[in-house]
Amino acid sequence: MYAIIGTWKMSFDGVSAAARDLAGGGSAGDAVQAAIQQVESNPRFRSVGLGGLPARDGQVYLDSGYMDGDSLRCGAVLSVSDVSSPIACARLLCGRDTNWMLSGESAKEFAVSCGIPLRDMRTEESQETYREAMKTFSPGAPLSAYRGHDTVCVLALDTKGHMVSGTSTSGLFLKEPGRVGDSPIPGSGYYCDTRFGAAAATGLGEDIMRGVLSYEAVRCMREGMTAQRAAEAALEGFVSRKETLDGERGHISLITLSPGGAFGAATTEVCFPFTIATPALTRILYTLPKKDGSMAILDTQPEGTGNPD
Repeated sequence: MYAIIGTWKMSFDGVSAAARDLAGGGSAGDAVQAAIQQVESNPRFRSVGLGGLPARDGQVYLDSGYMDGDSLRCGAVLSVSDVSSPIACARLLCGRDTNWMLSGESAKEFAVSCGIPLRDMRTEESQETYREAMKTFSPGAPLSAYRGHDTVCVLALDTKGHMVSGTSTSGLFLKEPGRVGDSPIPGSGYYCDTRFGAAAATGLGEDIMRGVLSYEAVRCMREGMTAQRAAEAALEGFVSRKETLDGERGHISLITLSPGGAFGAATTEVCFPFTIATPALTRILYTLPKKDGSMAILDTQPEGTGNPD
């Protein structure tokens, strides 16, 4: 059995290609990295990697996290610029006893030492978007998630039973330089324990970190919940508390994957697309909330539709 799941339609091509490698006996780690790199290198996807959403100073600062479910070891880079593949850098940091989470120039220096190419991750399109936004930008205005999509998160299970989770993002559009969200933080943006399952989150990182939502989803699977029920329970438990504290639900979506290859997704949005590939299924699916707090999964995307936005 193998399975791989990714957030948003932008993960479709990468997840589909990685699934073919998994079917041939490829590793979960290679699958996660390859699927995410497909998004990082495509400037069409404005919230990850090349052409990512700029910060307030016009620079593109990238975050990425990687976790091996067998060892519970992680690697992460925070607020790094000019690194062509943050997920490759995060994966190479995984396995260290210390210094496995690096930020800024230290992360860039590590990438160079490992032979990861540097490049200016700004594009003319991203800079034009930035210039237009700055014409009306107010320093006190709240920032919002899901402007031009968000974090790419990928969870994978290989035929040997290994599990891995990974994330990559440019973070909030017009964030303060140095701001770090949930995506590189284990337990919040991603978590993976081969014994119980894997999870990852996308949305407003400041809220996701308040609920440590990826760990909470895996904890729910450890307690015996299905992947789908774990995603729902983790999200709804936090959202209920957040509504009490803040008066609103926020913008958060979760994906989950069990050691048996079952998957789940939950969202506070009207609709949340994600990609799933298993031996029996390669689809873009959609999840949306129901009135009772559970989630409906809709299969409306035919197989083999190319590279949707």
